[in-house]
Amino acid sequence: MSGILHVNLKYFASIREAIGHGSESVTTQATTLQALRDELIARGGSYADVLAHGRAVRMAMNQDVCQETAALIEGCEVAFFPPVTGG
Repeated sequence: MSGILHVNLKYFASIREAIGHGSESVTTQATTLQALRDELIARGGSYADVLAHGRAVRMAMNQDVCQETAALIEGCEVAFFPPVTGG
C-alpha cells in the first residue's frame, strides 16, 4: 500500500507561463511520474491543457530526464518542460 509523498514541482517555459507560476510543493499518492502527471491533469484548467496526454511534455526527477514509469521518491524535485529544439 502506498503512502503520501512530498514532492517539489518546477515548471518551465510555456508550461510555467500557462500555469502561472514556476514551482510548488505538493503531497501526492502517486507512485510514478505518469501518475503524478495524471493527478495534475485532474486539477483541470491550465494544468489539464498544458499537461494533457498527447502533448509533448518532458519530465525530469532530481535533474535527470526520466520516463513516465519512473518511481517517485520522497522529497524529490520533478520538473515539467516542453521539448527543447534548436540547432
